[in-house]
Parts: sequence; structure tokens; C-alpha cells
Amino acid sequence: MDVFPFTIVGFDLDGTLLDTSADLAAGVNHALGSVGRAPLTVEQVRAMIGGGGRHMLSLALDASGGGDAALLDRLYPAMIEFYAAHIAVHTTPFPGALTMLDGLAARGVAIGLATNKAEPLARALLDALGLTWRFAAIVGDAGKPSPDGIEAMIARCGGGRAAFVGDSIYDVGAAKAAGIPAVACAFGFLDQVETLGANAVIGHFDQLIPALETL
Repeated sequence: MDVFPFTIVGFDLDGTLLDTSADLAAGVNHALGSVGRAPLTVEQVRAMIGGGGRHMLSLALDASGGGDAALLDRLYPAMIEFYAAHIAVHTTPFPGALTMLDGLAARGVAIGLATNKAEPLARALLDALGLTWRFAAIVGDAGKPSPDGIEAMIARCGGGRAAFVGDSIYDVGAAKAAGIPAVACAFGFLDQVETLGANAVIGHFDQLIPALETL
């Protein structure tokens, strides 16, 4: 077998490894319902995911009638409390994710995670799904598109040649800022990922390892 070109492969969480959209939508709608607003659909919330929980809720407030910073500050803890208590009701890995992770591990790759999700929530979700053991490093509150979270992930994985896999402009921007290749997932939460400027685009996780081998 040829030597794999990357010693580290990092991943985004929501919309990349895991389809968290239904559980995140439930948290959003719990917060909206507490102030008498009608629920949003999962499809509406899906397009709001990627920039962190506060950003998601801010967009949901805008879509449901607007709101100021004080309302956001009041509803955000309620959303997080509900989401934390129902974190893995509907969430599942995207098709092929676990087989792909097995394939990377078999090649000696250190697998990292850099997510804008709050780190305690990211760890709780991975624990609930029995996935935590797969990661050499887990970085939450990553601040993407800043490169800081990805750079911390690479350092915690021991350093080496890295690539990053995500589904949003936050992910591609952070990878580019960190000076590493980006792979975009067309099955994630954002439409038209082909426009993001990633080094490769995949439509299923069975395409990831072959794509990385070409970068």
C-alpha cells in the first residue's frame, strides 16, 4: 500500500460527520415556543447551522419575527439546556462515516475534530453515540473561519501534514487560513458547496479517502 499523504485528517461535526439537524431544530423550536413563536422546519434550521449555537438562534429569531440582543441572551440558555437534555434523539452519522473513519485509522491517520459547537456539547454528543474514542483531539468552540481551532487540533494530534473536511464556508475558510487542504461534503447542511473553493468535493464518505489520496 502506498504511503497515505496525510498524517492527520480533521473533521467538522454538525453537517459533516453527524446529521444533527433534527435535534438542533428541536432546541431552536423549544426556545422559540417559549416566547410564543411558531416552530421552524428542520429544513429551515439546517441552513442556519455551522456558525455556532448563538449564531443559529440569532438567525432563527430573524426568520421568526426578529429580536434584539436581550432576547437572544434570554433564549440561548433555554435552547442549550433543552438541546443538552435531548442531544442524540435523532442524530446519526452520515452514511459511510464510520467505515471511512475505520479506513483512516487503518492507514495510521490521527483523526481530529474542530467544531464551532461548544466543546462540552460536542463531547456529550460523541459520548452518547459511542464515538469519542475515535478522535485523537476534540476542539470545540473552534471559532471557524478563524484557523485557531484547526491549528489547535493539529497540535493536539501531534503535528504533521493535515487536511480538513467540512460542509460550510466556515470550514473551508478555516482550512485555507490554516494553510491546509479542504474537502467539502455535498451531503451536508449547505447547498452549492461547489462554490466554496474547497480542494475537493465529495458526495458520499466512500469518496473521501480516494479524494485525499489525490491531494
